[in-house]
Amino acid sequence: MPESMTLQEESDHFSPYRSDGKLYGFVCVVTGANMPVGSAIVNELAAHGAACIYACTSTDSPSSIPSFSHPTTKVIEYPYSISSEQDTLTLIDEALNAYGRLDVWVCSSGLLGPPSIDATTPSDLQRCFEANSLAPFFALKYAPHAMGKLSPKGTYPNAAPKDQRYGSIIVVSSTASTYGGCWGPCFTMSSHAALGVVRSGVAVLKGTGVRINCISPGQIDVGVSLTNGFAEAKKANLMSYNTQLPPAAIQSLESQKASIGLERAGLPAEVGRVAGFLASGFSSYITGANMVVDGGASVMCPLQTPI
Repeated sequence: MPESMTLQEESDHFSPYRSDGKLYGFVCVVTGANMPVGSAIVNELAAHGAACIYACTSTDSPSSIPSFSHPTTKVIEYPYSISSEQDTLTLIDEALNAYGRLDVWVCSSGLLGPPSIDATTPSDLQRCFEANSLAPFFALKYAPHAMGKLSPKGTYPNAAPKDQRYGSIIVVSSTASTYGGCWGPCFTMSSHAALGVVRSGVAVLKGTGVRINCISPGQIDVGVSLTNGFAEAKKANLMSYNTQLPPAAIQSLESQKASIGLERAGLPAEVGRVAGFLASGFSSYITGANMVVDGGASVMCPLQTPI
C-alpha cells in the first residue's frame, strides 16, 4: 500500500485502540483551561492517557484550574496571553525542550463580548477577535512545525515514542460560527472568523500530517445562573469578558425542550468528548470540519436563534 494510503493508527504508538488510552503519550496544549469547557477538555485528554497537558490560563484573569484525578498525566498550569505571538512561541519551545514532541493544540479561549452593538466598542471587538480567531491563527501558524518533530520514548510517565508526523489543532467556537443572533455582533463576527481559520488551515496543512477542526457548541450549561433570562444578561452585560459561551440559563427549560432535539442544554464534558475524538486517531480522516454540538437545535430551527 502506498505511504499516502496508510492509516495513521497503523503505528502502534498512535492506535486509538491502545489499552492504555487512545491519547497515550501525547503532549497537549489547552487554552482557556480555567473555563468550564476548557477544564472539561483537559480532563478528557488526561482520562485517555495524555502524558502532559499545558493547561493555559489567561494572564488577564488567572483563576486557578480545578484539580484532576489522573496521576500519570502531568497537568501544567500555564499563564498564557492568547494575543501574544511571543507567548505562543515560548510555550511551544518549552514543550519541545521538556518532552521533545507536541501532538494536540486546543484553542478553547473564546469570549462573548457585549450582547448588543450599542454596548460594543472597537476594543471589545478587538478582544473578541484576539480570543476567538487570533489565538487559533497563532496555533495554525506555529504549532504544525513542532507537531512534525519525531522523538524517542522519554523517561516521564505515560511516555511513548513519536515515530510519525501527527498533530491535531482543535478550535472551540460556537454555533455562532455559522449563523447570527445567538449573542452580540462581535461574538458572531469573531466566531465566523474562527471557522475561517479552520477552513483556510486545510490547504495550509497539506503534507504535514496535521489536521485542524472546529467544535461549535450550542447551548451549554456553563454554570451561570440567571433568573430573568436574556434580558437580565443583556442589562447586566455580565457576559462580556468572563464567559466563553452564552449561559444556558438565558433559555428557559420549556424553550430548551421545544427547540432542542435532545430537549436540554449540553454539558461541558460533552464538548470535551468531541475534543478527545478529534485529538485521537479515531478522527484520522477528518480535517476542516465543523463539529456542531448543539443537541440538534440548529437542525430543528435553522432560521431561529437559540435564545
